[in-house]
Amino acid sequence: MLDLKICPECGDRADVPAVEQGRLVCLRCEHRWDFHRLPLFALTGPSGGGKSTVGPELARRLAGEAVVLEQDVLWTGGLRDDVDGHPLFRSTWLRMAAMIHQNGRPVVLCGTVVPPEFEPLPERVFFSGIHYLALVAEPGVLAARLRARPAWREWDEPRIAEMLEFNDWLRAEAATMSPPVELFDTTDAPLEAAVDHAVAWVRRGASSARRSGSPGAALPR
Repeated sequence: MLDLKICPECGDRADVPAVEQGRLVCLRCEHRWDFHRLPLFALTGPSGGGKSTVGPELARRLAGEAVVLEQDVLWTGGLRDDVDGHPLFRSTWLRMAAMIHQNGRPVVLCGTVVPPEFEPLPERVFFSGIHYLALVAEPGVLAARLRARPAWREWDEPRIAEMLEFNDWLRAEAATMSPPVELFDTTDAPLEAAVDHAVAWVRRGASSARRSGSPGAALPR
């Protein structure tokens, strides 16, 4: 069963999945089974920070090591809940990433997310850890990038102002979050430097998971 919320023995679906000693546990029938408990990598930051530019190069550089995905492909009407933090949307992504992990490759998820939106969710238990790298930029540069986007993206001035506020908040609070969010400033950085930094960040996190020797944390070498 690829959906880790469903017990392969009795078919019960857990609203709050349970993991004990690195194995999933069905709270109904007490069946226990192994799974790949890999780290998830969240490449985050404000719109205009560089995620959409870095992502394709990251996929090319990490081919065979990780699966790089763009979170907006699931931003459909059925998942656009009005609750702060969009928990239904976030939970769906965690379930999707956990299923992909059962193929033995960690996921790099490109999209705007911060620890308070992922860490409290029941599906967080599927991952050995979530690593966060935020691409940020100086406000004037970020605003110019957003204004230059195609009209269909609908970046009007009020929406740009909201994103600038998020950018400032993230830069100020990243180090105090749990876990901390690593920052990379793309204001003057060439694309190659941003991609190099992101590749090193993924490989560092993957290497740490291998060294930990935690159950289910095997990763491609």
